[in-house]
Amino acid sequence: MNSATPVVLVHGFWHGSWCWSPVTEQLAARGVAAVAVDLDGHGLKSRSPGSRWGRPFVSAEFAVEPSPVAGVTASSAAASLVEQVRRIGNGRPCLVVAHSMGGVVATAAAELAPELFAGLMYVSAFAPVNGMPAGQYTFLPESAGEQVASNLAADPASVGALRYDTGDSLRRAAIRSTFYNDDVDEATAEAAISLLTADAPAGIAGESFTVTAERYGSVPHSYVICTRDNAVRPALQRLIVGEIDAVSARPTAVVELDSSHSPFLSQPSVLADLITSTHEATLQDDRLHTTGV
Repeated sequence: MNSATPVVLVHGFWHGSWCWSPVTEQLAARGVAAVAVDLDGHGLKSRSPGSRWGRPFVSAEFAVEPSPVAGVTASSAAASLVEQVRRIGNGRPCLVVAHSMGGVVATAAAELAPELFAGLMYVSAFAPVNGMPAGQYTFLPESAGEQVASNLAADPASVGALRYDTGDSLRRAAIRSTFYNDDVDEATAEAAISLLTADAPAGIAGESFTVTAERYGSVPHSYVICTRDNAVRPALQRLIVGEIDAVSARPTAVVELDSSHSPFLSQPSVLADLITSTHEATLQDDRLHTTGV
């Protein structure tokens, strides 16, 4: 394993570190040390509303119960991510790969501790660098056709979370279309839906924060655009790349991938190749910086 620059994999809303399992296996085969983490409010750090487990299930109660993760914000989750990156790299800079709404947390974390980021690679991710909350991007014309909002089972402003009912057969079909489209095989998609948390903290999508060219902008950025994405539409991804470029020291390296929102499940080998290429470029940048060339 080349441990000079560890890779930290950050998931998006409702998912957890588990979703990166096929990619970490592929990265290991390429000699790249990678660790997937759980964001605050997700995975092993998640908490579900009690009504989710009520029997019989009462959808009316599920729709109004306050979320146990309502207190999680972009800032608090970013502070946790900074500590995770610091621990994984033992204080050395890491290549951070962030998917979807995980990009919000990674963006805020890069502003907090740019010295811990050898690079920041977005995969169909939000990067609200202009001070607008990530949730507001879904109302832009570039977001037309997104399917996330129509799947919600509760009012985020009321319960403090973006809530999904993965036990509802109709919503399961819609969730599959949103995240996994038709390029994730049925068995894998069904398994993934079963692992989704019910609540994604509204405070991550709803908080506005500021990044600077001196801190966030000093980190090298790359972006994988998923061209068949029903969650973060391709036009919105391209708009986000332009906004990143406006506050960065150098242009964002962009690759377009014929994929749904979840290439870590549909094309883990291809995504691992892209991460490995970015990792190698990061190592080269680090060597040039170290030698002063």
